[in-house]
Formats: sequence, C-alpha cells, structure tokens
Amino acid sequence: MALQGTLKDFGIAEILQLIGQQSKSGVLHLRSRDEEVHITIADGFVVRAEHAGRKAKERLGTRLVRAGLLAEEDLSRVLDLQTRTLRRLGDILVEQGLVSTEDLRQMSTLQTTETVYRLFPWKSGTYFFEPGATEYDRETVTPLRAENLLMEGFRQVDEWPMVRRRIPSPLMTFERLKPLEGERDRTRSVTVSLGPTEEEITFGGGRERSAERSGLGATERTVYELAEPGRTVERIVDLSRLGEFETCKALLTLLNLGYLGSVEPVRRSAAQAMAKGWRDRVRRGVAGLAATAAIAALLAAIATAISARGLTAGPGPRDDTVQRFLSRYQLGRLRGALEVYRLEKGDYPPRLADLVEAGLADRRDLRYPWAEPWHYRRAGPGYVLLPPVE
Repeated sequence: MALQGTLKDFGIAEILQLIGQQSKSGVLHLRSRDEEVHITIADGFVVRAEHAGRKAKERLGTRLVRAGLLAEEDLSRVLDLQTRTLRRLGDILVEQGLVSTEDLRQMSTLQTTETVYRLFPWKSGTYFFEPGATEYDRETVTPLRAENLLMEGFRQVDEWPMVRRRIPSPLMTFERLKPLEGERDRTRSVTVSLGPTEEEITFGGGRERSAERSGLGATERTVYELAEPGRTVERIVDLSRLGEFETCKALLTLLNLGYLGSVEPVRRSAAQAMAKGWRDRVRRGVAGLAATAAIAALLAAIATAISARGLTAGPGPRDDTVQRFLSRYQLGRLRGALEVYRLEKGDYPPRLADLVEAGLADRRDLRYPWAEPWHYRRAGPGYVLLPPVE
C-alpha cells in the first residue's frame, strides 16, 4: 500500500488510523513548510517519531540530562564515543550503566509521543507512506497503538486552549499556598507513568486517599512536589517526565484547587520582546558566520595550494590566523546567546554549556572555531568570555 497526498485531503488522524487498522509496516514521511517528521510504524504500531532538524533540547541525550537522569559530562563523553563507533546512543548509555533500560524506554516513548502530538495542529503539508519491513530495539522501545495516540492527540487539541489561558508562559513560576492533604510527616514514594490516567500513589506504609476523594491523582502530587518556588514551568516539565501537556494540566488542577499560586515572569512583556530581538540578531549572526566561514576556508585553501607549489617566500601565515578571523564573529554570537539566556532566566548561566541545554547554542559552538572550548566564567553581575588561546 502506497499512500501519498496532501494534508488538506487527509489529516494526520485519518492517515494514522488507516495504517493502524490495516496493521501496515513502513515509514510515514510528513512535511509542512520547513518542518519534516518521519514516523516509523511496525504492524500498525508507532515505534519511533523523528523530527528532522530537531532542536538540541529535544534530542534524547539532552532530554535525559534535563530530566536529571544523566550528567552533562557523561553525555559529552558518550557522544564522542558514539561518533567514533557509530553505535546507538541508548546502547552505550545502558552498557556503561549511566541510564537504566526502563528510564531509556520511558524517555524514548516520551520523545515519540511528544513528536506525534505536535503534528495534530498541522493543517497543510504533504504525506507519503513508504511501506516495508521496519526494525526497532524491543528492549528500549514500547510500540504504541495508533488508535491510542489518536485519542490522546484529540484530547490535547481540545484541552490545550483551556490550559494555556492559565499557564501562558513556560517561564511562569509558582508559590505553594497550602500543603497537600496527608503529606505531613509521611514517607513519600512516587511512581511516574506516561499514560493520561495514573495509579494511586503510596505514602509510607499506607495508601493515600483515592483521587476521587482528595481531588488529586499521582500526576498532580508529583508535579506539586516539583513546583518549588522559582522553578519554571519548562523545568517542571523536564523533571516530571510526564510530557508538556500532562504536566501543565496537573499545574492547572493545582491552581484551580488552590494548592499553588502563579507567579508571572518579572517584566514579562518587555523581556520577551527584547529576547525576540536578540534571537533575531543571533540568527542573522549565524547566517553571516556561515558565509564568512566559507570565504575563510576558500582563502585558506588557496594559500595552502600556493605555498605547496613554491610560489611564496618566507614564513607562511600563523596556523591560527583563520581561527582568529572567525573567532570575532563567534564571540558576537555567543554574547548574543548569553543575553537571550539572561533575559529568559533572569541571570547569566553559571556554565557556557547551559546555553546548549536552553536550546540557544549547539555543543560545537562552545569551542568553534578552536580545538579547545571557549574560556567562560562569571564575574560579579557579568561574565568573562575569551578565546582559549588568550
């Protein structure tokens, strides 16, 4: 079966439903404007969903770091090993005991579902289903029924507007107005699951009151514990491992029941406007940097060729001439990213690597165009940022 057409004729839901009902295997390719998503399906079950050009913060390794399951240093080391061996990231993480198989399965499932759910608002674009046998790691991947994804996707589309009215910004923080019932002086044990419904949570040696009596389920209780003063919605989503919608809906419930109070970001409108301007400047700087890099590389190649043919006399240019030339532009780009971070988080990051976690820079930006990373440290209310050779 070969399916091909536009999303105006058949929507995401109809396509997934048809493939699921017929238990087909293959890859569904979806494109809309500058976005491209590939969904791998095995016997009607979704086993993987990948967003081409996925932002750094949405990649599996970065998700594990943001969820507190993996250290930034360990991820860097494993990514270097992956580059040399071409092995799958998950295999290396489990083999070295850095992440458990269950945690890897949970985060892989979350990455897939979040990618699929974000497709439902698409109203235009193209699709093409490429039938064929598909393979996936059965130890770390949970096959997802297309029908279940459809039901949950429609639910999120219906309820997101209500959630957004009370939680309009990922930078919003909360204050605790009252403790949860039965929480005092009791040992807490929480098991986080990914479904839209949650099991009862256990505290100490006995079961807490059911969700019907207390008005809260395990999801809300987990999110309440994570909603510490000063912690943003974005950070709570990362740590909860429940997904953006489930976390925000739990926050909405806690707000409505009076357990939490919302704290708007300070100078929210002005900060966001300034951040947008800085982001635009950073993007323009990236484009300029790419053009400059191409020209510099061409000049370096010409100089090397001339020198090899014996057409130059005397000592050649220093080896780091090109690097210093590009370094001026990279310095401006990093400074722009640091300003965006300050506007969004309220202060400069303690580490330059935090720019990667915030999605403002790529990991290679932290050392480009040098072999060693840029020198960065906080200095009073500001910071010091220097090339590694200076």
